[in-house]
Amino acid sequence: MKSCEVNSKDKPSCEQNEILKKIISKIPDQSVLNINAEFFKAFGDPTRLKILHLLEEEELCVCEIISALNKPQPTVSHHLNILKKAGLLNWRKEGIWIYYRLSNQNIINNLNEILKKE
Repeated sequence: MKSCEVNSKDKPSCEQNEILKKIISKIPDQSVLNINAEFFKAFGDPTRLKILHLLEEEELCVCEIISALNKPQPTVSHHLNILKKAGLLNWRKEGIWIYYRLSNQNIINNLNEILKKE
């Protein structure tokens, strides 16, 4: 374990400050971190994960998603909006119907790879 050298004012040494500044400089801007957090938040609900799995094979109409999940329309719309804001879904309107598809067909594969347990 690395020990922390402190000066007489209980502050890290100059060398440690330089190392810390270098590490901090590699952290993305707050706006990027906010976008990343929204992206990962979209995966934080079982209903949203089910929607992603439903859309893995093909584009579906909202009415089909509602039927498959057996949930009320406002609930499904709420989850679809979160997934859209995270950039995980594309959509198109055909008459009065809205159809959704994954924005990237590898989303489920990537998610499974991240969650792979060794």
